[in-house]
Amino acid sequence: MPLVGIGDITRHAPAGVGAFNVILLEHAEAIVAGAEAADTPVVLQISENAVRYHGALAPIAVASLAVARAAAVPVAVHLDHATDRALVEEAVTLGLGSVMFDASALDDEANVAATADVVAWCHERGVWVEAELGEVGGKDGVHAPGARTKPHEAADYVARTGVDALAVAVGSSHAMTTKDAVLDLDLIAELHAAVPVPLVLHGSSGVPDDTLRAAVRHGMKKINIATHLNKAFTEAVRGHLDTHPSVVDSRAYVRVGRDAVAREVTHLLNVLS
Repeated sequence: MPLVGIGDITRHAPAGVGAFNVILLEHAEAIVAGAEAADTPVVLQISENAVRYHGALAPIAVASLAVARAAAVPVAVHLDHATDRALVEEAVTLGLGSVMFDASALDDEANVAATADVVAWCHERGVWVEAELGEVGGKDGVHAPGARTKPHEAADYVARTGVDALAVAVGSSHAMTTKDAVLDLDLIAELHAAVPVPLVLHGSSGVPDDTLRAAVRHGMKKINIATHLNKAFTEAVRGHLDTHPSVVDSRAYVRVGRDAVAREVTHLLNVLS
């Protein structure tokens, strides 16, 4: 199946769009397998942290693109949380159809200027751009989980930058390993009414399933999940190694982790739809 863009998925998806982070090739394979089981489009995301882990973008990006092209459901490949303009340009050159440019560590005016410049460059090349106003909790920035994005500021930011989607702070936090985040659903509805582009929920691993459903009903469109899948992968691998202490073939236990991630992706896509 040909690659699709996030824009195509968000326009046609009746509910929430699941966007899951890829660290290893097995993550990409598992996410697509889970999406195929749910018969639902999906987004493979590669973060700047994952690029740093691999030492380069190309190996994991090219592998993810290959997995996406072979999928039986529409799959988009997306660069997540990129702070480096050069990394954005490399991602576009490699064939990624969308990027999340994260200038949230800058002051507001510098954020607007840098983001607008990236948006203009990407739009000339047909690439969809997500950005963040302020910073969602868990990234050592200005937003603790209690921080909230103001609807009028969000609308102004979108108008001044031209971004295609906006990540907002509504109570979630990155890297949560427990599902007890409390979202401000009324604020999500207000943001949805004020902002003319899809809203993105970062830090969704800590959000209970019922709250994810409610967030989508109130206007969230793209739902980012990473830590929850890493937790499932690690627990499955740890359990297999505890049960089979003599195993030395990494395929035996990595396969177990991959299967666990696929199951979680299927479950979460069904929650979002």
